[in-house]
Amino acid sequence: MWRIWLLFDPRRTLVALFTFLFVLALIIHFILLSTTRFNWLEGAPAVPKAASLTITPDLPGADRIG
Repeated sequence: MWRIWLLFDPRRTLVALFTFLFVLALIIHFILLSTTRFNWLEGAPAVPKAASLTITPDLPGADRIG
């Protein structure tokens, strides 16, 4: 492993690695910001509420009242 560092300058290699990782992180974040699901700045679009329906059970003998 130490022979690899004889071929490459450690300072320049680490600067290149951190630069690459920073650019990759920026690209990933901008891709996520361009989607509607993962855009944390604008938020998810409002979902309209579903219509609710309440069904009451028929009671036996309810038609004989009154």
